[in-house]
Amino acid sequence: MESAASSAVAHAESVVDLHGPYDLPRSLGVLQRGHADPTIRVDPGSFPGGGRGTPGAGAWLAQRIYADDGAELGQATYRFDQLGTSTVRVRTAASSQETAQLALQRAALILGAADDWQELEFLLDAMGDRISTTLARIRREHPGVRLPATGALFDQLVTATLEQKVTHDQARFSWRNLIRSYAEPAPSYSGLLAPQWLRLPLTGGQLRAVPSWEWHRLWVQPPLSRTVLQVAARARSIHRLGAATLAEAFALEDLQEQLVSIPGIGPWTVAEALQRSHGAADLPSVGDFHLSAFVGEALTGRRTDDAGMLQLLEPFRPHRHRVIRLLGLSGFRHQRFGAKLAPADYRDR
Repeated sequence: MESAASSAVAHAESVVDLHGPYDLPRSLGVLQRGHADPTIRVDPGSFPGGGRGTPGAGAWLAQRIYADDGAELGQATYRFDQLGTSTVRVRTAASSQETAQLALQRAALILGAADDWQELEFLLDAMGDRISTTLARIRREHPGVRLPATGALFDQLVTATLEQKVTHDQARFSWRNLIRSYAEPAPSYSGLLAPQWLRLPLTGGQLRAVPSWEWHRLWVQPPLSRTVLQVAARARSIHRLGAATLAEAFALEDLQEQLVSIPGIGPWTVAEALQRSHGAADLPSVGDFHLSAFVGEALTGRRTDDAGMLQLLEPFRPHRHRVIRLLGLSGFRHQRFGAKLAPADYRDR
């Protein structure tokens, strides 16, 4: 479905100061599902400063804005432009003035302004062993990385569900073509012309309206499409729960328990979603096919399983996901001894 970009009736602009080095591409890059994600795209820029600040970098992001009761208030387009080592200009185009202002208020959380690494930095210095010293060095090399908190729990659950037990290529294909086929263009106006490819995430109603045969064409296996529809049926409740926990109305542990009660949603999916929607700093992705082996090799030189990974990460609680992010930034590449998965393409069968 290709159409002209939708018109915005309101817009807003401000500058967010992160009060320290900020690395926009590495902070927001975890939100992008593949190089052609239609809902967000990060521009790395050409500045060579790397992790200590990336002036010239930017990103486009489309979001739906929801009220605390889970009702949709409107749609918004974000444009982020890093101006200095610690400052980011935020511009929004939205379907209403209220939506534009709410989007602007949430921009700092999306960038990761509430994510504080100081406690982990102190912990690593205090521990002083080989592993913590190495992690402290990686953090010093990448002081600008933050964990984003988009607030878009529903959207993150949908994308994480599409990634369950399939290859990255399959998941990226499914997400990209689902959005291109059924999503609306992002808001735009003369002062902030959204790219033609930028699309809004789908609502629960839009997902439920996707024909069953279309999921097959999109390379989404039946168990995954059923789970997406289970999530879509609870869309308003998920929006409400996401807003409540983002405002710290109750603990994330309670939210995890409620989310895993949805048929087809397990701990891995919840972790992948909350890491991005809430900046969950202590929630490792247990059940990932490669992660435990990667963490084991990076920290000890030996592969391990999920139980072993959690044991290795326990001294760093409540920063276990932050430690995994540091390992990902280290450049370490572990040996993948598992058989390469060549998924069968059953769409024409």
